[in-house]
Amino acid sequence: MEKVDLKNFDLEELEAFIARHGKERFRARQIFKWLYQKGAVSFDEMSNLSKEFRRELADSARISSLVPEAVEVSMDGTRKYLFRLDDGNSIESVLIPEEDRNTLCISSQVGCAMACEFCLTGTFSLTRNLSTAEIVNQVCAVKKEAEVKNLVFMGMGEPLANLDNVIRALRIICCDDGLQFSTRRVTVSTAGLVPEMDLLGSAVTVNLAVSLNATTDEQRDRLMPVNRRYRLKELLAACKRFPLPGRRMITIEYVLINGVNDSLDDAKRLVKLISGIPCKVNLIPFNEHEGCAFKKPTQQAIDIFHKYLLDKHFTVITRSSRGTDISAACGQLKGRLDSKGGDL
Repeated sequence: MEKVDLKNFDLEELEAFIARHGKERFRARQIFKWLYQKGAVSFDEMSNLSKEFRRELADSARISSLVPEAVEVSMDGTRKYLFRLDDGNSIESVLIPEEDRNTLCISSQVGCAMACEFCLTGTFSLTRNLSTAEIVNQVCAVKKEAEVKNLVFMGMGEPLANLDNVIRALRIICCDDGLQFSTRRVTVSTAGLVPEMDLLGSAVTVNLAVSLNATTDEQRDRLMPVNRRYRLKELLAACKRFPLPGRRMITIEYVLINGVNDSLDDAKRLVKLISGIPCKVNLIPFNEHEGCAFKKPTQQAIDIFHKYLLDKHFTVITRSSRGTDISAACGQLKGRLDSKGGDL
């Protein structure tokens, strides 16, 4: 019989698993702390459990982990990790250092089915969802070598298309007996899966980022095929009803593309669209990559767009490019390694 991976269980599920072994439920909390706070990779390390219980666990369960196959380090300190999964597929995580915190960007799928025109990951298409264990193990692996303050689900894949595993991973990540992240420091990004936005908000407390990138349905249809299923009106209504604990805001992500969506008229339409939504805006100058015809915006276009939003009293940040001297865009390191049989 195949052994179950304990890292696929949230605390409540692990309690049920332990109860089936005839043990007290509080043992699950002990095991959780060993897995996520002490980084145990074997049952032998769990010294506060009896040897007999450890043997029972080893007979029916296992503890998975991830080890980076490749790491690229930028001159600005950004670190990109490539992880090889048990089935041979690969995913990426990126650690972004800042003055007062490190932010880790993690993946939720192998590839992506959203097929956004400007996104490199979409060119890989979707292979499969990540398991809960594969999601949390990205965090566990990076935390072994660096402090991680903020966590963002903005890597490979559409998190809300893997909703069950993402919610379970969030419960582990934010659990006091688990990875102990504050919900204020965890953000889930979506291209706009409206029903799943509602389900996410009802299941967990988390920050939400919405990848908008356009100010008309015609424009967004071209850039993001998901808009053909959920129009801007539906998406913005879902943003307005998303539950936000006091004074938190939704992050509106807007990739600026030269001559496509970076005009002053676009900025004016954006203001009209998001008025009434408690939000801040992240402007992201397009990161050019091979095989894509889109170009990065001019600095003048960025400045005009940014200033217009500021003048309308929005909180707005223009995200600076990080890791430009390494495989900076999501999917670049995977693409390079996979095309070369795993060799840099």
